[in-house]
Amino acid sequence: MRWNEAEIEARLAAMAERVAAEYGEAPPALVGIQSGGAWVAEALNARLATAAPLGSLDVSFYRDDFDTRGLKRTVKPSDLPFEVDGAHLLLVDDVLMTGRTIRAAMNELFDYGRPASIRLAVLFDIGHRELPIRPDICGETLALPPHQRVELRGPAPLVAEVIEIPVKADE
Repeated sequence: MRWNEAEIEARLAAMAERVAAEYGEAPPALVGIQSGGAWVAEALNARLATAAPLGSLDVSFYRDDFDTRGLKRTVKPSDLPFEVDGAHLLLVDDVLMTGRTIRAAMNELFDYGRPASIRLAVLFDIGHRELPIRPDICGETLALPPHQRVELRGPAPLVAEVIEIPVKADE
């Protein structure tokens, strides 16, 4: 299963309409999770009638599996060029799977201040939940088996495809 640039565009347009319907002319600050979520946040922001404040998070140090996964080679600093304390935030990610990345992002956001609200927008929701986290705005919901994931490629053009994750022999 693949999504070309036009298919991703259609999902982003629908997500932008939902943001406009829920927030009107005053969109919340968008916070994209590096890297795919930051790409989606930027693309979503470009489709809003009124551009929102835009920031990004790299949650590498906030993950609960940091000690087993280690640090990614490309850690970028988080960039929140607006006041988090008291702000309405729309956290944006490319794919929602277990919910652990979202939990890490929320933990990091609270280190910057106490937001008035945090809502979640994702391009794809594939299930596999381990934490009680769900998107408020979603481009597409999929029911994928545990050995499949959605991989977003970008930043421009944004395209995506379902990929197979090799199963370890001892599992």
